Amino acid sequence: MKAIVLNASLRKAWNTARLLKSAAEGAKSAGAEVEYIDLYDLDFTGCRSCMLCKRKDVERCHCYWKDDLAPVIDRIFHADELLIGTPIYLGRPTSRYFALMERLHFCSLSYDDYSNYFIGKINVGLFVSMNATKEFYDSLYKDKFEGYAKELEMLNGRVCLYPCYDTLQVSDYSRFNMGSFDESRKKLSREKNFPEDLKNAYQIGRDLLN
Repeated sequence: MKAIVLNASLRKAWNTARLLKSAAEGAKSAGAEVEYIDLYDLDFTGCRSCMLCKRKDVERCHCYWKDDLAPVIDRIFHADELLIGTPIYLGRPTSRYFALMERLHFCSLSYDDYSNYFIGKINVGLFVSMNATKEFYDSLYKDKFEGYAKELEMLNGRVCLYPCYDTLQVSDYSRFNMGSFDESRKKLSREKNFPEDLKNAYQIGRDLLN
């Protein structure tokens, strides 16, 4: 079994990354070979609409643009599990997340009838970390992010969306102009809730391989 883990956050050791690393450990415990990738370390753009993947008599579900992401896309389509995480920036996933999704979708989309070329099955865990509370997420973000999760159904497997709320943004708020946040409350939320989030991420990484 193979699991691909993609961190679509710039931060390599903070909330999103820690959730993904816990999920990766869950996948390893189920016997998977795990590849962990920080997307911001790679040199790539979104889809350039070069149409190379739409030519006749070429390999389907393969991106022909030569950059760092193309071989990752190949490995995603040959995986059993995809674990991907993004923080919420301005109410949306990061730009790296969107660039990945453009490339992943376009090379598997038929322009004959808009069907899906991909016939395999990959289960997906989508982890979303945010400064927002659960109440804020439910009222303003939930429907939108469930829509983003639905886009991943093009991989023909189960999709699990896991929102992680009210995260700690920095270790010392006094060093920043962040006066609208109560540091003591944020730290209390992290101590109370984040360990459970890590446990849940581990279980998702494991369960999606069953």
